[in-house]
Amino acid sequence: MTSTQDSIRVPMLIGGDWVAASETYDVCDPYRGSLVSTAPRSNKDELDRALAAAVAAKAEAARLPATERAKILRRVAERVVAAKPDIAETMSRETGKAIKDSRTEIDRSADTINLSAEEAVRIEGEHVPLDASPMGFGKIAMLLRFPIGVVAAITPFNAPVNLACHKIGPAIAAGNVAVLKAPPQCPGTIHKLVQCFVDAGLPAGFLNVLYGADIGPALVRDERVEFITFTGSTRAGAQIRAAAGLRRVALELGGIGPTIVHDDASVETAAPLCARNAMRLAGQSCISVQNVYVHERVFERFMERLIAEVGTMKLGDPLDPATDIGTVVDEGAAERIDRTVQAAIAAGATAITGAIRHGAVYEPTVLTNVGNEMPVVCEEIFGPVMTLRPYSEIDPVITEINERRLGLQGGIFTKSLELALKVARTMRVGGVIINGTSTFRTDQLAYGGVKDSGIGREGPRYAIREMTEERLIVFNL
Repeated sequence: MTSTQDSIRVPMLIGGDWVAASETYDVCDPYRGSLVSTAPRSNKDELDRALAAAVAAKAEAARLPATERAKILRRVAERVVAAKPDIAETMSRETGKAIKDSRTEIDRSADTINLSAEEAVRIEGEHVPLDASPMGFGKIAMLLRFPIGVVAAITPFNAPVNLACHKIGPAIAAGNVAVLKAPPQCPGTIHKLVQCFVDAGLPAGFLNVLYGADIGPALVRDERVEFITFTGSTRAGAQIRAAAGLRRVALELGGIGPTIVHDDASVETAAPLCARNAMRLAGQSCISVQNVYVHERVFERFMERLIAEVGTMKLGDPLDPATDIGTVVDEGAAERIDRTVQAAIAAGATAITGAIRHGAVYEPTVLTNVGNEMPVVCEEIFGPVMTLRPYSEIDPVITEINERRLGLQGGIFTKSLELALKVARTMRVGGVIINGTSTFRTDQLAYGGVKDSGIGREGPRYAIREMTEERLIVFNL
């Protein structure tokens, strides 16, 4: 397939103006190698201008009625839907994501913005009854929520549009202003999303956008930033947490996708879901299925059905609508994945499928005979790679999952309500999916992890709660 687009020259958005940068860098298609976009490498002067614009606009944003914020966001969603073909193609060209997945992401992004619009008019406080003590008798107390101010948003490449919407949408809905640091791998994609906000009439300074790999640390250190929301690696999240000091943060970090298939589960249901949710998006999702524990009584049947499903997936040109798995984000990422897989094989693991790299394309890989301490098991692979292990008793499996430092989401397939509830109560992760894999997420859910997988929750309702301050009001009557 060939692209219908020319290369894009991306400007920054600062204080309502499109601003060209003095220094730029190029982004090339990881499948074809052709130029896709030329983007700013934002510097500290441009960061200062963006933060100054945000600070200047935050009083206006806080005063803007919720109904007006909701109207703007609905207009944004309409423009995102209208721009779907253009944004999706740019995303696939910059990141190597299969075009059908890019199109699905745009649909979800519009949903996220519309959900943010709905929540803008539902920001609630609560009445605190004071009659429980003599000191409180006769008084009235309320907890009200107010905008926090300047939100710094840092987003990754793997779902660039929807994850940006999960930060910008709730920030605007809550009456805040935002400075977005876009992922360096897909600046053209983010620019086309930001254009939707501008065209929808978002006031100047409410959203400011910077680009490049190096400006993020200076953004999070700047004391004008009052809240930081970040999606990315655990290592970067720890650095942000250390730099934030006493300021509040929301960190959505890595995961290792544990999914359990018990002996009473439907193998015909579980195996294709595990296969698809390990390999789609080329495995570049924090909740991608990575570690699958299968009861020994159904292990061979499950593996046979899973391998058959993997074999049906089409690998190749991201712009081909028939492609299931495009490239990973760049050749360097593919090389990193291959090093991790080959190290596991050298240490005794068996590759049932894949373990082969073609440039930025990595073949879907299923590993067995893996050890507990192998990086393919205990570290986030972020590639189309999964491990399969049999088990006889479930308690050691839950213990192993709980002892891992990452705890984003997990899944279990079982017909036993008792077992499902046991796993839900004892598996220490941010979300447990019953009769589904670790990968399930809809955009209105409270999404986030525990342990080294993060702090706080996303989903418009929950992000707005994170991005507002609670204030106690007491009436002495």
